Amino acid sequence: MKTLITFIISLILALFANNAQANSSLKANFKTGNPGITSIHTMTFGLEGILFIGDSKAAQIVAIDLKEHPTLDNSKVKLDQLDKLIADMMGTTIDQIQITDMVVNPENNNIYLSINHSSGVPILLRVEDNMLKQVPLDNVSYSKTTLQNPVTEEAEDRRGRKLRKWAVADIKYMEGKVLLSGLSNQEFASTFRSIDFPFNEKQNYSSLEIYHAAHGKYETHAPIKAFIPTTINGNPHVVAGYTCTPLVVFPMNEIKPGEHNKGRTVAELGSGNSPVDMIEVESEGSRYLLIANTNRPLMKMDFKDLEAYQGALTTPVTKKGAAVGVDYVNLPFVNVQQLDKLGDSFLIIQRESNGNLALKTGNSWWIK
Repeated sequence: MKTLITFIISLILALFANNAQANSSLKANFKTGNPGITSIHTMTFGLEGILFIGDSKAAQIVAIDLKEHPTLDNSKVKLDQLDKLIADMMGTTIDQIQITDMVVNPENNNIYLSINHSSGVPILLRVEDNMLKQVPLDNVSYSKTTLQNPVTEEAEDRRGRKLRKWAVADIKYMEGKVLLSGLSNQEFASTFRSIDFPFNEKQNYSSLEIYHAAHGKYETHAPIKAFIPTTINGNPHVVAGYTCTPLVVFPMNEIKPGEHNKGRTVAELGSGNSPVDMIEVESEGSRYLLIANTNRPLMKMDFKDLEAYQGALTTPVTKKGAAVGVDYVNLPFVNVQQLDKLGDSFLIIQRESNGNLALKTGNSWWIK
């Protein structure tokens, strides 16, 4: 009996040791100090409270350890006059700040906002008891990697607008990989990257091509503005949204490093618009895609409809603003500027009809 007990205790200790080693390995290359973040364009969470920041200005991805932040109850979060709160906090005016992203840590539902000030200084805020607290970025535990062949700082579009901010357009973490969309300096600029984490010298990236129904042509220079990794009919895919507003799917097993990849356009959601955020939610055994937009209401698409659609859009949509392809429903949430999952529901930053900029939970009734 003593031998058996000793064996069981040894086994338990070994399991704890293996778990500790596995968890610590994610942060094995972390160091403490100032990571030199120059901008925060987009964010996502990985495991163990690690926040990934897409810094387009410096063309880098920075991973920050936020595990020590306590768990908070944000189920009833509501912040009104959000832009004024942030401006007052920073001692400036509303026109001098921009909320660039909002992300929720799925392990504890902590809410973070990224702010770019007109001075160029990036700010990270955390919501705590319906108040905003600044998260210092000058002395943190971090790791980072620099992107290979990003779009240059001098590159401009046809209207003379700088393209560097699209070096990292959107970012997600999945199974030891940091996935990101953006622009490169290559001939086919639209790029999808897969970077190992913990970071090493290896970076896989591929160029992308899609049929843009509202423009009536194939395109290789527009970046994916928002995407999610998910499964379609049991197989891993990337669902991607572009400006003006094609929705495209890419089978992940066909996105080969160093190769040119064509996506399947499954919907045109209306011209004169751009996707802001995209999340997947579940309700009563069904999965739904929620898409926040610049000039359209919050959209809900049933994954059953997405999976049933086997075709592809390959001819122009000539009617301005028309939607074709996979069906979707417009939800009664307009002017949604940021979107993320919060537990079983969703969280939004919305410009309400009275002008109030509110951070609040969405009504989960609409995703049933």
